[in-house]
Amino acid sequence: MNHRLLILGTLGEFVQLVQKAKQKGYYTIVCDGYPNGEARAYADASYILPVTDTDAIAELCKKEKVDGIITSFSDLLMECMVKIAAKADLPCYLKPEQLPWYRDKSVCRQTLRELGLPTPGYVKIPVSLSGKPDKIKQLVQNLSYPLISKPMDKYGSRGIYIIHDESELAEQVMRTAEFTDLEDVLVEEYNDGFEFNMMTWVADGEVNVISIADREKTQPEADMLPISTRNVYPSRLLSHVYEPAKDLLQSYIAHTGQMDGPLSMQFFWKPGKGIQVCEIAGRFFGYEHELTDMVYGFNIEELLLAGVYQKEKISEMFVGHDIFHPVKHGAVLYFHGKLHKIADQTKAYELAENEAVVKPWIFYETGDTVVEYGPNPYLALYYISAGSREKLDEITGYFFDEMSMTDSDGQEITYRNQMPDYFITEE
Repeated sequence: MNHRLLILGTLGEFVQLVQKAKQKGYYTIVCDGYPNGEARAYADASYILPVTDTDAIAELCKKEKVDGIITSFSDLLMECMVKIAAKADLPCYLKPEQLPWYRDKSVCRQTLRELGLPTPGYVKIPVSLSGKPDKIKQLVQNLSYPLISKPMDKYGSRGIYIIHDESELAEQVMRTAEFTDLEDVLVEEYNDGFEFNMMTWVADGEVNVISIADREKTQPEADMLPISTRNVYPSRLLSHVYEPAKDLLQSYIAHTGQMDGPLSMQFFWKPGKGIQVCEIAGRFFGYEHELTDMVYGFNIEELLLAGVYQKEKISEMFVGHDIFHPVKHGAVLYFHGKLHKIADQTKAYELAENEAVVKPWIFYETGDTVVEYGPNPYLALYYISAGSREKLDEITGYFFDEMSMTDSDGQEITYRNQMPDYFITEE
């Protein structure tokens, strides 16, 4: 049968997924609201519709006789895919009634608490209390600073702010309230321990671990939220976190009822204090899943497609997959920047030619103005690989020192990344 597959998403992250689907002989349709999405050039058919218009896309699925739907890399895309699948009567690993466990941060926190699983202390603050600092302070009185305020219906770092002490509380909550369409925002305790990204696949209700990475961050300016600057595979603290993290996800899906599909988690770990959940998501991480292929030879696009049409192949993919024994070490380096017009990217392109770079990705053209939110999530990123963690760290330090983009006044646009101090080792 010539399957007809709808891929929700057309940005660069979806190019390989479209290409692999085509190689398998599937008639491939792509759709989202970005008219210039790079993946459109590789698909059999292409539609421009906002992903949030789930009714229109469901009708499109019926018109095109779609028999499978797939997306990943974004919470919003995952949510819309689940709703579209339900309306178009397409198979999907989640149902709309399961979405709150993966999309509503307060529901996730409450579920973890009910299950006795580790998560930061939190409270919900009604948006209506903006401008009433005394009432806000009363609600958070049992939490320990520093705190973070965040919207419960957005993704990425949108509307998330650090609250160092009581004097910043009301202002940061009000800033977060501007980003939400809900009646409440979330304020939770901020964990300053080591941070990790974990990707897994659920098959017949069992969690299969694909990878655990060190999620390293840099605070570029005193009043800014730390930004993700490097994710490293495999984690150097893997032996500490593998079992408890896997067991936690197994307990979580036993409650949510997820039986199949992608499952990811961001979490913290501190010596003597164990792990603590930051976020659980029903999709893979964007601009990062390529590392599993580089480091282990485990291809996420193959897995996603198998999850739609060839589930019997999934168990074969995990045979011999050992996250403790990588083929090589790899990392993705993220570079963020100030909202200036770019005049010179010479150094960024020079770094792209470095022999350690597996794939460079420079998101802006010279002359473009950097925007805070949009299709370009970074100034640039580089996938790099090396034979050891030590060599990878050496290469990373060089990139962090050398990376530069400037505006027409010669002012540096790129925020300066920093390497973390892993002062505790696997003792």
